Amino acid sequence: MRKRSEPHTFEQRLVAQKLRLEHELSRLPAGHQRDSVAARIDQLHTAAEMYDFLMPRQEAPASR
Repeated sequence: MRKRSEPHTFEQRLVAQKLRLEHELSRLPAGHQRDSVAARIDQLHTAAEMYDFLMPRQEAPASR
């Protein structure tokens, strides 16, 4: 039987995609394609901020 990979969180997928795009961006010359990849990186950054804002926070237990 085929072994299933461990599921990745949304945050982990965002980070992995951002790293992949940053690597791609470093190899592209100035131009439309580079601008497009940079815009996608900005979108991922915005998605990460929105996710962080929308997810409920774990509150620390009250100390007595």
